[in-house]
Amino acid sequence: MRRLGIVALFLALVGGFTAGVWRVAYVAALEPLARRGQADLSLAADRLTGELQRFKELAVLMAAHPAVGPVLEGRDPAEAQALLRSVADTTGLLDLAILAADGRELAAASDASGTTHAGTAHFERALDGALGSARALPDRYRRRVWWFAAPVFSEAGPVTGAALAVVDVEQVEADWRGDRPAVWFTGPDGVIFLSNRSELLFRARRGDPSRIVQGPDFAAGQVTAFVDFHPRPLAGFDLWDVDGGPYLPDRGLHLQADLPEIGMVAEVLLDVAPARQLAALQAAAAAAICLAFGALLFLATERRRTLALANQRLEGRVAQRTAELQALNADLRREVAERLEAEARLKKAQGDLVQAAKLSALGEMSAGISHELNQPLMAIRYFADNARGFLARGRPEVADGNLQRIGEMARRMGRIIRNLRAFARQENEALSDIGLAAVIEQVVEMAEVRARAAGATILWTAPDAPLVVRAGEVRLAQVILNLVTNAIDAMEGTPERRVEITARRADGRAVVEVRDTGPGIAEPERIFDPFYTTKSVGGEEGMGLGLSISYGLVQSFGGAIRGRNRDGGGAVFTVELDLVERAAAA
Repeated sequence: MRRLGIVALFLALVGGFTAGVWRVAYVAALEPLARRGQADLSLAADRLTGELQRFKELAVLMAAHPAVGPVLEGRDPAEAQALLRSVADTTGLLDLAILAADGRELAAASDASGTTHAGTAHFERALDGALGSARALPDRYRRRVWWFAAPVFSEAGPVTGAALAVVDVEQVEADWRGDRPAVWFTGPDGVIFLSNRSELLFRARRGDPSRIVQGPDFAAGQVTAFVDFHPRPLAGFDLWDVDGGPYLPDRGLHLQADLPEIGMVAEVLLDVAPARQLAALQAAAAAAICLAFGALLFLATERRRTLALANQRLEGRVAQRTAELQALNADLRREVAERLEAEARLKKAQGDLVQAAKLSALGEMSAGISHELNQPLMAIRYFADNARGFLARGRPEVADGNLQRIGEMARRMGRIIRNLRAFARQENEALSDIGLAAVIEQVVEMAEVRARAAGATILWTAPDAPLVVRAGEVRLAQVILNLVTNAIDAMEGTPERRVEITARRADGRAVVEVRDTGPGIAEPERIFDPFYTTKSVGGEEGMGLGLSISYGLVQSFGGAIRGRNRDGGGAVFTVELDLVERAAAA
């Protein structure tokens, strides 16, 4: 029973909440509907007043027309009557007439029957010198009309008559009859005189129809009661429950606006069915959400005990899993530390390998370098002995020549040793701007000894303009020396042994090419793989790491290195490096 009571209370709360949501949503939907209805009402009123204003101005213009004065003076109205007919036909007026000071029609677009307007409100206002207007349902036209009487002034000043424009109200209504929403215009007597719903005409909006005295705009007994409606105000809105036939909404929003310029009240009745539907949808959605929430809450309550037991078991498993994860995290941290240590060892090994490659190259050139150093030493000893002899004989000028040759030999030995020391040192500095030609010339000087020993010739063509690149000077020299020595080794056994080195600018980069006249590359796609070599394994022939090391060094400079076979035979290696544009270099 307690559970049923809770469910009933919940359903009652959901019902109350849904009703509140419906009311709030309904009021919110009525606001834009009221704004749109007010705009429609203003548009209908503007259309009516605009049409009447046009005919009002026409009456004023006719009052000032030269053809009106002679008629009022008693002359033949035939010419004026023809003019009136033409103007009425052109402008859409029902009738156009000239009235004498006593109210008689002297000329009219329709047949003048001597009808008098004496005593009418519109004519009396015209006699007072103002524009008179009034609504009417005259027997003469048997339709609703609107009078506009404009005064005709004499040259002396007094009013001598009036120009009368008769507007067909039904023709004005024709353009908007049947439009949505329902709009009507009520006179001061409370009777509807204009509307886009014909069933609303001559209905009394205020008062008892039987007590309304016949007026100029309706006949006796023509006024009927307004449609049956019950006002239901809501949040400041005037809502009606209407029983008015198929052309009026069952439930509507009533709006009105005063039109003092024509002495009427404009009213509109808007269908609120879309607003009610929108409110019903929002209320249904709110009810569905509440019911769904209640169902979920009920299920959650029923499952609470089960979840509590499951939670206990889960906490035990979580604790066990947490311990496992902590152990796993410790293993992962240990593994990360080991990998970082291995990476550091790998970097050190790579640096040692690069240094070993340079020392290996120096070892291969050691015999030639010893010969290059031995020759100047022997020459220095020979020239020194001769200088001593010449000095002893009193010939210092000859001894001075020998001493100059000793100085040249010493400078040559110093240059060779300086290049070897620079190449042998282990470079740790960051990249810098270096001249490419100077590095290549240093490499050519170091490799010249080995080239002569192998019977090869090195041809170095310097660029027309200086090329400054971003690299490490020693590492770049190692790359180019490795390419040159590989080219010398590859030409062993060939009749022509020539290494060509060029440097040029291309597409904003410096391009160095090393060509040889050897047999070419057997597997170009594998030349940069570690431990790949075409030489005999072991001993002095190398391990196949030179090009792999060179590839890594060029990549560290942000450049590229490629190898391919020449069309005419031999191989060509290309090194591309980014240029550093400087005014000093230029």
